[in-house]
Amino acid sequence: MAEQHLTYREYARLARMSDDDLARDCTFEAFHASGPGGQGVNTSDSAVRMRHEPSGIVVVSREHRSQLQNREACLRKLHAILRTRSVPPKKRVATKPTKGSVERRLKAKGRRSDLKESRRRPGMDE
Repeated sequence: MAEQHLTYREYARLARMSDDDLARDCTFEAFHASGPGGQGVNTSDSAVRMRHEPSGIVVVSREHRSQLQNREACLRKLHAILRTRSVPPKKRVATKPTKGSVERRLKAKGRRSDLKESRRRPGMDE
């Protein structure tokens, strides 16, 4: 299922939810973590992948040897993502270039044009 695009207000509502309410909307999957850690990592299903169904956000935690601690870490990560996405977009202020910057740009274009003109072979104007 592809990630759904919610408005920042909807993300803000989700970010205000408690951990228990947020966990109810999630599906958890435990798996073997890969990487360093030796026997503690390779023999237990301690890594957790959590998918928040309403938003489609997926977070993974495999920092701890305990599945419970990894679930809590996933919830912290999910809250952080929801808080980040709940920030309203900044208003765009339309601006126009200053008179001086327009003149500088046109002068630079003229210089560049002169340089390219000087590279042509004589008699190529026809």
